[in-house]
Amino acid sequence: MNAVMATTYEVLFDTSGQELVLKGRLRPEKAAELREMLDQFHGEILRLKGTLYLNFKKVSSLNSLALSELLKFSRQLLEELPELRIRVITSSVVAWGRKLFRVFERLGSRVVVEVYDRNLYPGQGVFENAQFIAVLRNQTKMTWRHERKLLAKHGLKPGMVVADICCGIGDFAQLLWKEYAPSRLVCVDHAKSSLEYARSSAADFGLVEIEYLYGDAANLLLDDNQFDFVACRHALQVFNHPELILKELYRICKPGGTVYITNEKNSHCYGEPRGESIQWTYSEVARLWDYFDMDIELGPKQLRLLIDCHFEDVRIDQFNVTNRDGGDPQDFAEVIQSWQDCFDGDMAVRRGDSDEWRRRFRQGFQDHIFSILHPEGYASWPIWAASGRKPR
Repeated sequence: MNAVMATTYEVLFDTSGQELVLKGRLRPEKAAELREMLDQFHGEILRLKGTLYLNFKKVSSLNSLALSELLKFSRQLLEELPELRIRVITSSVVAWGRKLFRVFERLGSRVVVEVYDRNLYPGQGVFENAQFIAVLRNQTKMTWRHERKLLAKHGLKPGMVVADICCGIGDFAQLLWKEYAPSRLVCVDHAKSSLEYARSSAADFGLVEIEYLYGDAANLLLDDNQFDFVACRHALQVFNHPELILKELYRICKPGGTVYITNEKNSHCYGEPRGESIQWTYSEVARLWDYFDMDIELGPKQLRLLIDCHFEDVRIDQFNVTNRDGGDPQDFAEVIQSWQDCFDGDMAVRRGDSDEWRRRFRQGFQDHIFSILHPEGYASWPIWAASGRKPR
């Protein structure tokens, strides 16, 4: 991949992917500034066959001069290469992008404009639904008593610059702010309903210092090497390419800083009495997620993912949320009920599961709730927490 950098933006050409990638604040003062950068790739692009991809996923701002030069450059390529097709890739993260880049379609039928994150990951319709807010709220109630101390073990200290990527409804970030008093806390999520809830909740508690941003975890509009500590909880398991998100977490983390991730292995959820029914249901949860190209068994695999992404000092811990760990068992029961509502609802319906299968599936959740609330019962939900340090 060849790259040319200006002070506020970068233009790269990936020969293997036939992709021209533009990043940053694309606001040249003179046409020649951008044109000279594009011309450096002109010869390589003229050797292409098929489709040239113009990737605007990480362009945070664009002036009319830049747009004009990009249109001229594209028109020139289409004239020089009669068989060439151009696919313009933009994102919903930058609100103006969808409308602005439609102007490329005026170049003719060989140009297509695509909003790539309209279907960002297979379970997007489920996990960006406002109804999923209840799941997130209940889960944090149960996990914080374990994580508040575990975060220090994984390198979080007061006064750090912190990012919470895939922050959901922001409740973890609010607890982190109160406990660790970071000097700056930036939270990013792609679900607008969750962000609206997060901003409203933070305002109610007077936590106006927390920054909430709409964004895509695999293409963050954040500069390199910004944060001392980057958290991403219960999120990699939702995406079909978790390594892409991990690379972004690595990029925005300062050298010497830490990336902290948590994920689950749902098939290891346990309960007694009625253990057989519970075990069957959670094994089926794993298969259901796999159908949507998601991996709720990711937890123990985090170690390998961090090592493959070139982190150092990688460590992994496992903790159990149980009905005997000092929390309110009713809160735990509400977590499981919210899982049933989500997994047996939209997900099972979209997969086309039978009524008989869904009846047995629901029963396992209800039996887990029974074991949580039973005076002699025991129930657990295992979570793996892992972290790695970005090399200096």
